[in-house]
Amino acid sequence: MPRAVVHPVVRFAACLAFALALLAGHPLAAAAPVATQPKGSLVIIGGALRADNSTVWERMVQLAGGKGARIAVFASASASPEKTGKFLVDRFNQYGAKAFFVPVAVRLSGIDYQAAADDPALAAAVRSAGGAFFAGGDQGRITRALRRADGSNTRMLDALWDMYRRGGMLAGSSAGAAIMSSTMFGHPKPVLATMKLGLDEGKEIAPGLGFIGDDVFIDQHLLVRGRFARMVPAMLKKGYKIGLGIDENTAMVVGPNREVEVIGYRGALLVDLSKAEPRDGPLNISNVRLSYLDNGDRFNLQTQTFTPAPDKAENRVDPARPYYREPLFSADILGNSTVVDLMAKLIDSDQPEAIGLSLDSPNGVQPDLGFEFKLTRTGDSVGYQSIFTEQYSVYNMRLDIRPIVVQRPLYQYRQVESVAGGSGGAGRIDAAN
Repeated sequence: MPRAVVHPVVRFAACLAFALALLAGHPLAAAAPVATQPKGSLVIIGGALRADNSTVWERMVQLAGGKGARIAVFASASASPEKTGKFLVDRFNQYGAKAFFVPVAVRLSGIDYQAAADDPALAAAVRSAGGAFFAGGDQGRITRALRRADGSNTRMLDALWDMYRRGGMLAGSSAGAAIMSSTMFGHPKPVLATMKLGLDEGKEIAPGLGFIGDDVFIDQHLLVRGRFARMVPAMLKKGYKIGLGIDENTAMVVGPNREVEVIGYRGALLVDLSKAEPRDGPLNISNVRLSYLDNGDRFNLQTQTFTPAPDKAENRVDPARPYYREPLFSADILGNSTVVDLMAKLIDSDQPEAIGLSLDSPNGVQPDLGFEFKLTRTGDSVGYQSIFTEQYSVYNMRLDIRPIVVQRPLYQYRQVESVAGGSGGAGRIDAAN
């Protein structure tokens, strides 16, 4: 079968990038045998990475080889790849890299993205780089650009794997984070509808690129959008036991020893279903283990061990001296960071459990169906608080989720005057439709 004709812009970009990589003398420029366990690192960003988040940008450059590192920029997910690619190249270069744009994108005008993805020179330029970065957008555009119609790898995808296996850095934000696991969300329903109706193969969940391995599920924009709740049905459907969800402007760095380090603005949630007990119907599951890893915390995927950040290591929460002493409840557990706030309060509380609810609009899907989330401290639950801030790390908290009936219409409550006390007496609460 004849090879497709490559656009001159693609050919020029490939040749230029490859030549610069060779001149730079990067240690990854020479071919090397494929290793069984990748020697590289992943930087998985939850989206909305700010330009001034130097902690994350500098770590990516460092892992790609340090100052002058060649970093291949993929804007494949973007609706405006050329504009996004230029911004990212400039940003990496401001942090000391020598980044270059890879013209492999479904939405890139004037380019045959399929031909570009199978161009040997362009693939060689990426293979010789120290790292690669995937921008946000639609993750389905990334897999469409890097896999052939029959599902096989393009030359470009093979080049990315070769670079990663030899020690290169692979990073991605938002859509670029979603592709890191072997299963990713495609175009799912809203979180609450997903809990009620489940997920369908194909459109709602689809194959990712699997750089982190087949045993870990990844999700992004996690705390801001309450997405931890949609991870559970997706993990159940595909048989995952471990899921990692990362929040915005925050990254998980996964090293070759499979240790996960959280860096950046907020944190990540670890969802453990290894001992969970699911039931049929709308999401109904008990004994999920939920852990919150804050900035600087680590979790080893091989040993299943947690290491708190240095500013927390000597400040373990003492259950005998709780700070919070009132019942813990939230009427919107899917709100921005609400679940983490409840976990932090519960680990430093005299209460045994915290309750959160999630209810739908009267015009939503199955409006009479809601969910109760019960967080419980167990003998394995442990918390740490920073000695500098009020931030907590919370490990191994139990989570039970069950469907509940929501009475419609909701009752409206009003304060009425006490018969005995008159206008100055105590009031009572009456209910009326």
